[in-house]
Amino acid sequence: MPRRVAASGGPLPAAGRPMRDLCKKMILPHRVAAADGLATAKPNTNGSRPFENITTFVRMIRFADCKINLGLDVVARRSDGYHDIDTLMLPVPGLCDAVEVLPSAQDGLSAFGIAVDCPPEKNLCMKALRLMQQECGAGHAHIYLHKAVPSGAGLGGGSADAAATLCAVDSVFGLGLDAVRMEALAARLGSDVPFFITGRPAFASGRGEILTPDGSVGPRLAGMHLLVVKPPFGVGTAEAYAGIVPRRPAAPLAQRLAAPLAAWRETVNNAFENHIFTLYPRLGELKAALYATGAVYASMSGSGSALFGLFDREPQAELLPGDLFVYKTIIS
Repeated sequence: MPRRVAASGGPLPAAGRPMRDLCKKMILPHRVAAADGLATAKPNTNGSRPFENITTFVRMIRFADCKINLGLDVVARRSDGYHDIDTLMLPVPGLCDAVEVLPSAQDGLSAFGIAVDCPPEKNLCMKALRLMQQECGAGHAHIYLHKAVPSGAGLGGGSADAAATLCAVDSVFGLGLDAVRMEALAARLGSDVPFFITGRPAFASGRGEILTPDGSVGPRLAGMHLLVVKPPFGVGTAEAYAGIVPRRPAAPLAQRLAAPLAAWRETVNNAFENHIFTLYPRLGELKAALYATGAVYASMSGSGSALFGLFDREPQAELLPGDLFVYKTIIS
């Protein structure tokens, strides 16, 4: 079996292992015990017992799958300083963080797993809670976050956490917001946060917040093996955009993705790769290694530093260097 190493050095769950199992060990085991019907659960600090059965438990926890980008064109620089992009975002099943939101006497954030390198008020989960309080009247809550998705990877882990928090707060406080309203709120937190509200394959344009559901590319990939790898360093978004030269390809991304998968290697590109591979030659080497191990298509995700490969058969991840974060799954 390939080694799976998190950014913190700890082991990741095997592909396909339910994240709830990990939560039982890492997030509030006393509340999970209550969810499983055990009477020994400790109450919250305010005296309440939020989980009386498993149904309530599931409502309070959201699993925030990350994403990969199939093609990423940076087509124009905008007057507001952002860039217009075209990309297809595909959720990665099972590679996720877990977010639990509980009513509380005061707001707070507790993080577990991979280290979170910012103060609570700067974290997107807390910003999502604040937004829901200001715009929708949500009450005070404590957020428990288990991080398994590495940061600085281009996988959208922080954005997925923000979307999961929005959804959990909506559920906990019975706000009843529809997807359109949730996506509008999500766009205020980050360009790709709206995608994670539903987490379905979608073409993204504008800053990334304009979504068009994909009904063809994702289904074509069903059954293929996906291998995600990340070296021990990350790439900052500002660093990635600093070297970008916007360009609109002659053929739209949707047209290029409609071609046979074997043609993607030459036509479906990530606009950040040339610049980032120059700064970090190892990323170019890892992309070549993915093709050498049998990938039909390989690319950097987002602005990096994670890369991924699509394979017809289970990839031999053990042939890759041992210091990588590695995750394998089958696209469904």
